[in-house]
Amino acid sequence: MAERTPPPLERAELICPTEDTGWAPEFVRIFDVEEQCGKVVSAQLAATARGIYIARLNDKPVTESVLNPGWTSYEWRLQYQVFDVASLVSPGRNELTVTVGNGWWRGELGFEGADVNYGDEIGLMLSLRIEYQDGTVTEIATDDSWLVTDSTVAANSIYDGEDVVMSHGKGVPRTVRCQTVDRSILVEQAGPPVVRHEILKPVRVWQSPAGKTLVDFGQNLVGWIRFSARGQRGDVITLRHAEVLEYDELGTRPLRGAEATDTLVLGEGVSHFEPRFTFHGFRYAEVSGWPGELSVDSLEAVVIHSQMRRTGHFKSSNEKLNQLIDNVVWSQKGNFLDIPTDCPQRDERLGWTGDIAVFAPTASFLYDVADFLHKWLLDLAEETRANNNIVPIVVPDILKYAQFRRGFTPFEGLAATAIWGDAAVWVPEALWYAYGDVERLAEQYPGMQMHIRSVERMLDRNSLWTAGFQFGDWLDPDAPPEKPGAAKADSGVVATACLYRSATFCAEAAGILGKRDDQAHYERLAQRVKEAFNDNYVQKDGVITSDCTTVYALAITFGILPEQCIPAAAERLVKLVRDNDYRVSTGFAGTPYITWALSESGYPADAYNLLLEESCPSWMYPVTMGATTIWERWDSMLPDGAINPGEMTSFNHYAFGAIADWVYKVMAGIRPAAPGYSKIRIEPVPGEGVDWVDASLQTPHGHVRSSWHKATGHTDFIVEIPHGTEAHCVLPNGEVHDVVGGVHTFAA
Repeated sequence: MAERTPPPLERAELICPTEDTGWAPEFVRIFDVEEQCGKVVSAQLAATARGIYIARLNDKPVTESVLNPGWTSYEWRLQYQVFDVASLVSPGRNELTVTVGNGWWRGELGFEGADVNYGDEIGLMLSLRIEYQDGTVTEIATDDSWLVTDSTVAANSIYDGEDVVMSHGKGVPRTVRCQTVDRSILVEQAGPPVVRHEILKPVRVWQSPAGKTLVDFGQNLVGWIRFSARGQRGDVITLRHAEVLEYDELGTRPLRGAEATDTLVLGEGVSHFEPRFTFHGFRYAEVSGWPGELSVDSLEAVVIHSQMRRTGHFKSSNEKLNQLIDNVVWSQKGNFLDIPTDCPQRDERLGWTGDIAVFAPTASFLYDVADFLHKWLLDLAEETRANNNIVPIVVPDILKYAQFRRGFTPFEGLAATAIWGDAAVWVPEALWYAYGDVERLAEQYPGMQMHIRSVERMLDRNSLWTAGFQFGDWLDPDAPPEKPGAAKADSGVVATACLYRSATFCAEAAGILGKRDDQAHYERLAQRVKEAFNDNYVQKDGVITSDCTTVYALAITFGILPEQCIPAAAERLVKLVRDNDYRVSTGFAGTPYITWALSESGYPADAYNLLLEESCPSWMYPVTMGATTIWERWDSMLPDGAINPGEMTSFNHYAFGAIADWVYKVMAGIRPAAPGYSKIRIEPVPGEGVDWVDASLQTPHGHVRSSWHKATGHTDFIVEIPHGTEAHCVLPNGEVHDVVGGVHTFAA
């Protein structure tokens, strides 16, 4: 019987420095490759860390991925990575070095004075398994025989940045200490790695009115700045990062407590700098201490995000619309960094569930996010189980350890919340229709169930979801800057409509998975909630309680209204939209659905007008202000160039970018007629302000394209369907064409 191959890290110990000097530790192991055993036929290195690790074998990186092992719910799921390093192993003496930074483990995360982490000690767990030509196998695993020295990283923090001292000596190697770790929590990496992508050169270097040297990279991005410099030993170069300028100076106030500052203390000769244990959200940088003259050739920005294949593309005759979609793309890239974050720059960068709940359909159109979001949903389920079956507002839920500053207590004892909690259902729903993966749906189903059960416990005697704290229509543009939750929409109306949508998809998922009793239960729940909503919130003339655009958008889009009530509700919605001169009047809850509600109920021209309006608040207002990502607030920057005075203002928040889902599926008309686009519906809706559209999607079944171009007296349509795939094409004039595969042209 062949010898059992042990799983990665089975023989490895978690090692920590015996003395914490404050510098990022560098663990070292020298080993020999035995030439008498023949050629090395395989060498695999498996590693994880409490913190972020960077492994080098014979001074060469073992991987191009960064920020490993990523961020998971460490209490239940600590990821490890496995790398093929056979090409890096040399005959004779070899040196394996691994530097470990604080990362998310010891990173002082949170906001409002929370400053929480998972533990006070960082550590490494690693195994290098080498197999020789003669069948000999050796393993170098972390244990108390390893040594540790100081790296050149004097300080590192995800929020505050990284300080590097090139002249710092490693000192005398010190011993390490082994710590106990529960091996049952070790899981192989489930999502894609974080890697470097674009490299951007500055578009401008200049002196600000205050005499500061500023650099503009032309794009709000997520990553870091790297460079090489020669100066005097001990000279200090400092980089401060920010997304915007305010009154021609670096606009750092939105960063709140995050320093977002990197420093390099020069050594002898040329010093090379590239941060390894932090990342920044920035377009601009302030540079001080640079030796000599700083030029656009002196620096470059490195864009990082999780490795995802681009699947959706869009172009049109309207350049501002194109820029809007490009802004959505950049916001997704910047916030899809191992977890779906709210923002990448300030003292937060957390996996807020509400943001991804509304953005998941857009995310799965622009990129292949099947693995990325599935990994996150596995963490969501673990956090929910540990939280009395209540979906946390952030995943991973670092806030459960938070001790906020005195007087800040909105999240204490938080029960289930609409939209934020509904991420447990809405994200799997988006993935199901995008990819049609039954096995993944089955894995995600328990998390869906836990959320529905937690909400059922909260329903009042009328079967309405009125109890507990709700974010509601968060960031309603009519709310004061200091009160982002002061929305026009009644929170009970919003929550009850959301429950109906979630219960409806849970019933559908249960049916797909063959769980008939569950299906019947969720169908009854959905029907009961629907009746309660209409009995308590909808008047005979179709007016819905709180009578604002968000409640009509949700009621129409989620299908909670009886058919006979939809025309009146749609008529009221369009009147409110027109009366507001097509400026946006919705927040987190209503914004992703208002154009859908308009176009699907017979008012596509009004949806176009709402989308293309340029006065504030609107989707196009930030574009007119030069935005290159989606803003958190409609007016994150005021018309005079001042930053919104609210405490919470980000210039890279993808939630309002959920409009891109409507642009692709309605304006361009590419929709799944069956999960995973095994059948396709093409139903483009042209409108004023756009003369042509060309969109495409790489589906699990192949390439789909929908293009239309207005001509004199008619519109030309081009449709491309994957080979062997059925498509139902509906033209604006009512013509219907059922086609199979290939390129098809129509005129209407």
